Amino acid sequence: MFFGKKKSVNLEESRIYIPQRYIFGLLGFLALANAYIQRFNLSLTITEMTHPIYHHSGNKDNVDCPGSFHETNKTKESYEFSWDETIQGVILSAVFWGYVVTMIPGGMIAERYGGKHTLGFGMLCSTISTLITPFIVRKTNFIGLICMRVFIGLGQGPLYPSLNVLLSQWAPMHERCRLGALVFAGAQVGNVISMALTGIVLQTFEWTSVFYLYGVFGLIWYVLWLVFISDVPASHPFITDKEKKYLADTVTDVTDERRNLPLTPWKRILTSPAVWGVILAQIGHDWGLFTIITDLPKYMKQVLHFSVAENGVLSALPYLSMWISALITGVLCDWLIKTKGCNVTFVRKVFVTIAATGPAIGTIAASYAGCSKVAVTICFTAGMALMGAFVPSLKVNPLDLSPNFAGSLMAVVGCIGAISGIFAPQVVGLLTTHGTLLEWRNVFWISFYMLIVTNVIFLIFGSGEVQPWNEIAMPTEYQEKSEKSQTNEEFPSEIEKNVETRRSSVFISGIPIDITRRQSVFVSRPLIQ
Repeated sequence: MFFGKKKSVNLEESRIYIPQRYIFGLLGFLALANAYIQRFNLSLTITEMTHPIYHHSGNKDNVDCPGSFHETNKTKESYEFSWDETIQGVILSAVFWGYVVTMIPGGMIAERYGGKHTLGFGMLCSTISTLITPFIVRKTNFIGLICMRVFIGLGQGPLYPSLNVLLSQWAPMHERCRLGALVFAGAQVGNVISMALTGIVLQTFEWTSVFYLYGVFGLIWYVLWLVFISDVPASHPFITDKEKKYLADTVTDVTDERRNLPLTPWKRILTSPAVWGVILAQIGHDWGLFTIITDLPKYMKQVLHFSVAENGVLSALPYLSMWISALITGVLCDWLIKTKGCNVTFVRKVFVTIAATGPAIGTIAASYAGCSKVAVTICFTAGMALMGAFVPSLKVNPLDLSPNFAGSLMAVVGCIGAISGIFAPQVVGLLTTHGTLLEWRNVFWISFYMLIVTNVIFLIFGSGEVQPWNEIAMPTEYQEKSEKSQTNEEFPSEIEKNVETRRSSVFISGIPIDITRRQSVFVSRPLIQ
């Protein structure tokens, strides 16, 4: 009998292998989802922790919806704490006190020492603070809760810079759209989960379960992060030689490029009208966003008397609509600039205006929709959907102004904008001492004016053009090298090659940006924060 030659089997090739760069993308996605869940779950949870102390003035003109607070929810004795609206405002804003402090230093540490442990240690601090929150708040009341929220913010400050540093090492140029979209989608998914799932958990269990659940998720993620993530592919313990070689050939190391850039021209940046236009627009955007993201569940409960499960699901809809809108408007923005040849400044201003007036009108319309739960939900959802247009306009505008220094500019804009998260919840607490519809209407009118006024400022001073200070003179040592190279024109110096490379294609946190194409970077770098 004739037997054919036995075919050898390569066990390594036959084994199913998931590329480690996709493992990083998944764990990066979960990092952002965990961060946003831990940061914003308190917005809904606090409505079940405390029976607010209202300072009733006896004013009969205050409008309230049918169904008393006590009838549709729990009695005062069922709540563990009694905090007035002012205290709740301070509690909800405390997470941003720490967040703005560590954002810029966290980015510097990640660039110098690597993003793995910078992000991992920060999220571990946030997770531990989440886990021990029930114990601390029961021992020290709202003072301890404020401290825990500050620690959560401190831990999450380095999150975005660290992820950008890791993306620059793990994402090949032609896959950065895919991996970037996967990672940064975690923010919006986290917002949706923090509302919808939290509402379901609170309907069945006591409020402490929320912190334990998300804390355990955070610990599981941290263990996976330590095991499966490395700062660079070369040091990864599980990566195959094939993928390691592929990444070595396709990932551009931009460390030297960043190091060779001149010092950031802070004086010119801070005296630029275009920069202040985008900063003030960011303040208005964040004021409107943080007013909704931190206080919408309270409005749904105090005014409309939603149950906690209804509150969670319906409060999640605006963020889901905002995420979908950001994807659609990102593609539309690119199409207008690249295909139709529209002026960049014009497109940026149009989309910023849509994203400002949409939520401004939506929130006001919701407050005048009275006690109709359906109408209020539609108004909030439609308004926040239009706010998604901020992503391919305002979020990428720093890159328009200065491709070479967009990293520093984005950090400044994001840090100042996040300060709105400190003040907006406190203003809500001061204005809603009675918890009535008319008081909340005043809150939404403030958001309306903040969005509209800052948008008008952006329309006047905003720009989509590269600013003159983007192309500043090189340091003296580079000028000397360039002059020496002129003696042999056939072989240009390395510094000249680097300058020419930066003029045609710059890198912002590892993401390649072609200046000449004036491309909206939403698809290449979804800056959802």
